[in-house]
Amino acid sequence: MMAILIALGVSLLVSLFGTPLFIRYLVAHEYGQFIRQDGPTGHYTKRGTPTMGGVVIISASVIGWLVAYIFVGTWPSLSSSLLIMLFVGLGIIGFADDFIKISKQRSLGLNPLAKIIGQLIIGTLFAFLAVFVRDSNGITPASMAISFVRDTSLNLAHWGIILGAVLMFLWVNLLVAAWSNAVNLTDGLDGLATGSSMVVFGAYTFVSIWQYYQNCAREPAEIVACYTTSNPLGLAVVASAIVGACFGFLWWNASPAQIFMGDTGSLALGGAVAGLSILTRTEFLAVIIGGLFVLIVLSDVIQIGSFKLTGKRVFKMAPLHHHFELSGWKEITIVIRFWLIAGVFAIFGVVLFYAEWVQQIR
Repeated sequence: MMAILIALGVSLLVSLFGTPLFIRYLVAHEYGQFIRQDGPTGHYTKRGTPTMGGVVIISASVIGWLVAYIFVGTWPSLSSSLLIMLFVGLGIIGFADDFIKISKQRSLGLNPLAKIIGQLIIGTLFAFLAVFVRDSNGITPASMAISFVRDTSLNLAHWGIILGAVLMFLWVNLLVAAWSNAVNLTDGLDGLATGSSMVVFGAYTFVSIWQYYQNCAREPAEIVACYTTSNPLGLAVVASAIVGACFGFLWWNASPAQIFMGDTGSLALGGAVAGLSILTRTEFLAVIIGGLFVLIVLSDVIQIGSFKLTGKRVFKMAPLHHHFELSGWKEITIVIRFWLIAGVFAIFGVVLFYAEWVQQIR
């Protein structure tokens, strides 16, 4: 448990004090945000604000994770290492996207095909290692079963090992792409994605800690309704490190933002949500825990679908937060209320998680 607190504290301090140093570096090299012309006019004043702040979030999280393991004197667990790999890998893709936007001063970054191929490579590698490599207890970090609060009876392995593996790789890549885009769409107002992510990873820290104390690998003879999660404590360390990194970054990212996380941060955070949902066997529960992200994606889908089918728009502008901006709400009001909504979803998800366990032990 001490490792969780160390990861949280170290990542928070690195992010809090490292961000202003990174801001100075970006300003000195004129690495500023390009603002889309079709967005709310109030955003034009943000043009030139340093971006790629996700570099700080990722670096602080990884440092906090490593320091925590050094402190306890053990090697990082397989599951936490895979989660970090997915987190950093998608961050690199986001960094490439951000850097192209900045260097060419345009809203379009990495070639869409190259971006998809990069995500597929990272996602497939993660899926392969998570499904076929076993930890010291003989448990694979992920399974081929579709999960809600734990693995369900819907197991892709029933289709055969080869077809099951292919379907699993497709499923994992779908989750990675969906969550990465969800966080990316949410990152449209100062501090919105950062604060919402902090809430979601906080919820997953609790879920992982609970799975650790109720893990089948500890003393299965005494634990009822135990979880087969591979080293959930390691997952809690990563989740808490990301919470700390987002907390420190939010000090500089809150309105008026002095730095944006960019695709570097949003793709990495979205990938981490997907990874946690897979490794904790809570793939569909994540839809509730990260409900705000889902709502924002749905608003975009509804807007596009409605316009293509009827030629009319449901919202003044999508994603959802821009609709409220154009309705006259102040940016800070939207952000705070969306944080509250994110908190409600996260709490509701955790309550469902705990309620399922209570039901199992009766």
